[in-house]
Amino acid sequence: QVQLVESGGGLVQAGGSLRLACAASGRTFSSYAMGWFRQAPGKEREFVARISWSGGSTYYADSVKGRFTISRDNAKNTVYLQLNSLKPEDTAVYYCAAHRSVLVITTPKVWDYWGQGTQVTVSS
Repeated sequence: QVQLVESGGGLVQAGGSLRLACAASGRTFSSYAMGWFRQAPGKEREFVARISWSGGSTYYADSVKGRFTISRDNAKNTVYLQLNSLKPEDTAVYYCAAHRSVLVITTPKVWDYWGQGTQVTVSS
């Protein structure tokens, strides 16, 4: 069982930056791949980024590639998402998720554990 708690969301102007954090409970954090998803009002939840259990492999949605960076610190049981060059279309609730598969899976329903989400609002 893994419990996830996100933090770091807020209101930022277009072009600005934010750093999201997701703290995980449990001693098996380092055995999970971690990911970030987001959901805007009236839209489906969409994949943003994924990082392997070791941190050695990352994967991004095309819409955020080059602007967002996912990282993890297994000693602190925490995964991060650095959001740079933010755009109004990045406005959404951002969710942290975990799963054990070694495959790169972008479908939300396949992921095993979820946080409660943190709101990111980008003003124009």
